Amino acid sequence: MSHRLPLILLLLCLPMWLAASYGVRYGLMEDAQWVGTCVEQAQLWQCQARSTLGLLIHFRVIAWIALGLALLAQVIPARTGWRVAVVALVVGIPALVLYSASLAVFAVVLAALRLVRRSS
Repeated sequence: MSHRLPLILLLLCLPMWLAASYGVRYGLMEDAQWVGTCVEQAQLWQCQARSTLGLLIHFRVIAWIALGLALLAQVIPARTGWRVAVVALVVGIPALVLYSASLAVFAVVLAALRLVRRSS
């Protein structure tokens, strides 16, 4: 396996993850059809997911998890720290897209800095 293969796979998967995050934002959270549907039929799984995601956004849970993982990745050495930074980036991208950009930007930047840091 090539040394750069994990990085190449990451660079291929992150844009798809970003597109999926925008799909959730505009397809579920901001779509006007779900507002009316969820008022009438709140027990639908889509409405439950929308409600739960709304609470996670309101309390910035996703952004705080991403920031915690990014900070943790800074202190964990070697390959494990790199993997934790990838997870922080995967959690941080939806936090950026889903209305928590002020906090999530720090998590994404810290995770990206950890990903490019050379191991000693």
